[in-house]
Amino acid sequence: MRRPDRPSSPTAPEPVPAAPPAPLRVDEPRLPERIRRPADAIRFATSLIGLAGVMLLVSIAQQTAHGIETDIAAGTAHAPRLLLTLATLCSSFGVLAVPVAFAVERVLRRDGVRVAIALLAAVITLGVTIALDDFVAPAAPGGVLDSLIWGGAGSQPVHTDIAPVIAFVSAVGMAGRGRWQIATWAMIGLAALTGLTASYASVAALAATYFLGRAIGYGTLYAVGAPNPRPSGATVVAALARIGLRPARARRISADDEDPRRYGVALADDPDRDGWRLDVHVLDRDAQSAGMLRRVWRLVRFRDTVPRRAVRSLRRSLEQESLMAYAVHASGARTQRLLGACEVGTEAALLAYEHVPARSLRDLPDADVTDALLDDAWRQFAKLQAARLAHRRLEDDALLVDEAGRVWLGHLDSGETAAGDLALRLDLAQLLATLALRAGPERAVATAAAVLGEAPLAAAVPLLQGVALSRGTRAALRRERDVLARIREQILRLEPESEAPPVRLERFRPRTIVTIVTASIAAYIVIPQVSSINLMHLVSTAQWGWVLVGLAASAATYLASALLLLGFVPERLPLGRTVIVQVAASFVKLVAPSAVSAVAVNTRYLQRSGVRPGAAVTSVGASQLTAVISHVLLLVVFGFVTGSAGNATRDLAPSRLIVVVLLAVAAVAAAALTIPRVRRLVTARLRAMFSGVVPRMVDVLQSPRKLSTGLGGTLLMTVTFVACLDASVRAFGDSLPWTTMVVVYLTANALGNAAPTPGGLGAVEGALTLALTISGLSAETATSGVLLFRLLTLWLPVLPGWAAFAYLQRKEAI
Repeated sequence: MRRPDRPSSPTAPEPVPAAPPAPLRVDEPRLPERIRRPADAIRFATSLIGLAGVMLLVSIAQQTAHGIETDIAAGTAHAPRLLLTLATLCSSFGVLAVPVAFAVERVLRRDGVRVAIALLAAVITLGVTIALDDFVAPAAPGGVLDSLIWGGAGSQPVHTDIAPVIAFVSAVGMAGRGRWQIATWAMIGLAALTGLTASYASVAALAATYFLGRAIGYGTLYAVGAPNPRPSGATVVAALARIGLRPARARRISADDEDPRRYGVALADDPDRDGWRLDVHVLDRDAQSAGMLRRVWRLVRFRDTVPRRAVRSLRRSLEQESLMAYAVHASGARTQRLLGACEVGTEAALLAYEHVPARSLRDLPDADVTDALLDDAWRQFAKLQAARLAHRRLEDDALLVDEAGRVWLGHLDSGETAAGDLALRLDLAQLLATLALRAGPERAVATAAAVLGEAPLAAAVPLLQGVALSRGTRAALRRERDVLARIREQILRLEPESEAPPVRLERFRPRTIVTIVTASIAAYIVIPQVSSINLMHLVSTAQWGWVLVGLAASAATYLASALLLLGFVPERLPLGRTVIVQVAASFVKLVAPSAVSAVAVNTRYLQRSGVRPGAAVTSVGASQLTAVISHVLLLVVFGFVTGSAGNATRDLAPSRLIVVVLLAVAAVAAAALTIPRVRRLVTARLRAMFSGVVPRMVDVLQSPRKLSTGLGGTLLMTVTFVACLDASVRAFGDSLPWTTMVVVYLTANALGNAAPTPGGLGAVEGALTLALTISGLSAETATSGVLLFRLLTLWLPVLPGWAAFAYLQRKEAI
């Protein structure tokens, strides 16, 4: 049955497509057009290091490099000629065509500034490579040049066809564009391979070209400044729609451009839009490398139970902070609830937190820092500890206080889940220091004990050291030096049995690096000289009478050192045992710098002999101060005498040079004292000296016998060491005037005491050899005499020193 027709209705109008919403305006300062990224500076530095490494390797591994190139040429000799010809044509065309195509693509996408910077880097690289090939390389040492050039006189040490392309690619930036990267580096690699097969390039030259191009590319990018890739605030806020949030208005709430960007956002579905509903934290890709060198240094230097990455990608940083936010919220501790996270293009990511009106503990008035607030902070911390969550940044800006006086935990970007015991104890030490700086050690420890108990606080005592705390906390502790000591004192009152030595958190100290570097330099200087000496000839030609004289003078130095110490100790001490202590110090000298070892052993000896600790320290300090003053006076007097004598050593220490050096030292000291920190340090040291050492010297001046003993020991020590050095030189058939030998020894000894190496190792040998050579000795005689001198004064006393050290320990004398 046919269905009746419906009455006709007017035609409905076509729906008009809605206009796209206008982009949300964000109240924020204008982003800088160009930025200098730390990552570019780091890549520039590593490229220079790589270039230096190539130059070093080609000078010591020439045969290896030539062997590699020969193997490559032999391997490709059997390849079809047509294939090699096609590869050469493809690389010659592609090594320029692919970067040009990428540059055109970037210009079409309105990234012309980056292309212009890359072109500038390429032009600079072209000029540098031409200058190196035409002017610098021909003047280089033959061995280095022969290693870089391989295959004929027509080859070049730095390839002008590849280096500008490498600089361009490095500066233009191809991160996130994998296809372009593969195509570009494939063409560069193919061009390098064809150069090797045609025997007009070498592995060393290609490696040098690569590092030179990258260094100039990244150096230009850092000097000029890269175009700012950070998305604007409007772009960041618009990305909130991807996680189901509709922003209505936004404003940037982080004041400093160097801080991570944070925005306050009001939502469209919020009936009350007067306040912020969201706190949006932005992770910018270019900021991920900020502080990388510091993180690498801490990762290498400090011990840690949990391996941490010094360099984190944008994705890893986003995942780590998100995981930590969810974990802290699940533990029951107060923190802003994470509502969502997403990437913003390829250069940034955002985390949207629920807004909590709060101020940081840093901005809180002193009157508002109550015991109830401290208790609440420790309760939140206890929840983190129970869930084995390490915050790793419990500074005063990470503790947020809301309007009700409750504590919230922020800055979760450095946190760790499933943390080890050491990380949890480090958090406890950090929070103790943070709250002690804000409310005083007494209140911080008392409130912590009420919440955590006394035993956990006792476990934190070994970690209360500056190296375990954050950089900002260490800076604050320098202004209030007694805070950590007062925290320990308060904990020890609660738990007297908890005193323990500090935990060693450092794998090595910076002084260790200085020692290794100094020893390496010394080995580089001394070993070639030693290797060039015919030891059998020296042994057969040495005058053993003078060797015995040098040995006797070396033994007399321990008597002189004992007299020097006895002269500044009012208490009566046995001379024989004091001499044995000085022999024992020669053994300790091998594991510590000279000045440190002598001070430590002598101070311990005086304390074991019944001298009060304060008097022992001041007595040793007075003897050391007298030795330094006499050393300087003797150096000036004999330097003047030597410079005025018109002999061969006038270049070593003439009176005019002494005046210039003194003026230079005075100028440097005056400039250093303009720095407040240096001025405070010098003032503290001088105050300590005048409060302890100078009164002890006044006591010694009242006893002519003690004064003569101390000064006699000082002069006798210089005489015996100079006699040992003079005898060591005479043992090989040569000699110098006595005044010259005094100047040589005093100069080298000053360098040895200043060097951080054990026994002045390296510094003394180098200074003595150089000074004796300048004074007129042959290099062979100077080196032989110095080695004999160090054998008599440093190495031969080791075994007697060890025996003396063991004897004194058995007698409980040290």
